[in-house]
Amino acid sequence: MPPPADIVKVAIEWPGAYPKLMEIDQKKPLSAIIKEVCDGWSLANHEYFALQHADSSNFYITEKNRNEIKNGTILRLTTSPAQNAQQLHERIQSSSMDAKLEALKDLASLSRDVTFAQEFINLDGISLLTQMVESGTERYQKLQKIMKPCFGDMLSFTLTAFVELMDHGIVSWDTFSVAFIKKIASFVNKSAIDISILQRSLAILESMVLNSHDLYQKVAQEITIGQLIPHLQGSDQEIQTYTIAVINALFLKAPDERRQVSCISLEMANILAQKQLRSIILTHVIRAQRAINNEMAHQLYVLQVLTFNLLEDRMMTKMDPQDQAQRDIIFELRRIAFDAESEPNNSSGSMEKRKSMYTRDYKKLGFINHVNPAMDFTQTPPGMLALDNMLYFAKHHQDAYIRIVLENSSREDKHECPFGRSSIELTKMLCEILKVGELPSETCNDFHPMFFTHDRSFEEFFCICIQLLNKTWKEMRATSEDFNKVMWISDRGRGFPQQNQENDLSFTQ
Repeated sequence: MPPPADIVKVAIEWPGAYPKLMEIDQKKPLSAIIKEVCDGWSLANHEYFALQHADSSNFYITEKNRNEIKNGTILRLTTSPAQNAQQLHERIQSSSMDAKLEALKDLASLSRDVTFAQEFINLDGISLLTQMVESGTERYQKLQKIMKPCFGDMLSFTLTAFVELMDHGIVSWDTFSVAFIKKIASFVNKSAIDISILQRSLAILESMVLNSHDLYQKVAQEITIGQLIPHLQGSDQEIQTYTIAVINALFLKAPDERRQVSCISLEMANILAQKQLRSIILTHVIRAQRAINNEMAHQLYVLQVLTFNLLEDRMMTKMDPQDQAQRDIIFELRRIAFDAESEPNNSSGSMEKRKSMYTRDYKKLGFINHVNPAMDFTQTPPGMLALDNMLYFAKHHQDAYIRIVLENSSREDKHECPFGRSSIELTKMLCEILKVGELPSETCNDFHPMFFTHDRSFEEFFCICIQLLNKTWKEMRATSEDFNKVMWISDRGRGFPQQNQENDLSFTQ
């Protein structure tokens, strides 16, 4: 007698019969168990039958998953996956619209099961579905006016079955034709389309882009961000989520400019920086929804990371001390801070005075290298991104910039908060916290709503933090020895927003 651990007590259903209570010996072959069940109901050809869960999943029992059966599980005797796949393959080609619709509905449900999916795919079922999408829509176009609901449901179930079958990873995405891509894209580009068709079409486009480099190029030719934006302005959060997912996929798979100059990539970066997309996400997604679900939060997080990654090139670019254009930025920082209207005449006699004055001013600005501050920006990260932040602060928040520089100029040397050094360290810290240059995590959903409230959110956040750092320095009466401690307090204390909470950059609007 087999040990108790190998025996599972279950109930097995069969249409028109009372459920059968039986003990399954897990050491016995599954085919032998199915034969025993069929014999109990006098059913011949037991090889045409299979067991499946009687719950909403309807998943087939196989030799691989049979150990997951628990005591008290309700199973169902049903047609085998191979038989079911063959029958559905024939039924979805029926000339009867009602029969076709019912078959597609069943196919959409059963395709979630990998066992069934494998059998249907073996019958070249994926090709059949893509042909139906490519040509079937035109075939039934004349019937849409009189049977629009039926047509919409039929297409929806077809696309659902396709998505479920492809999710198993059995078939490569590289096998699909341009005609199929164009058809799916046309559903997304239509101004009025059934929600379920739109959702599944967006899901297909996202998978195409993420799973095939060749398909990315083809999808990018059919879909623009401008065509996707209207789908963000509705109230359906699921559609909004899939729309942002497609935007993220296109952005993530765009060719890297450092390796290849790509018009698509450059266009993508420009569009993502536009106020329209940011404003629509803030208004129609973040502020309009009572609660943002985890999947939406993840997609917003991904978009945030990908947007910040546009800063990677500047973060990893060292300053060239011989580049006059870059040196002019430092000159501009000095000019704005001290507004030197009268400077020594450009003569050989005043050259030493000019150098001395510049060195003095660069010291007041808090650079480490007072003689040649360009050398402060040769470390990567943060590279030139730190200088970009400093110039943005000086130009867009000039009063605050001048106040910080002058306040520190008037302090004792040991209590001076070095603006230059602080800016460089702060930029580096922001890059680490916001993971600039890193790929998005597949599980993280920590986005900062405040970063959707401004077109230049990274720079604006720097402006807030540099002022906070200076305030903390002053309150602590810190000295140069306390520099790392002040940076740590600013980081761990009041400096950074809580994830998924909106902190408007109100003074910057």
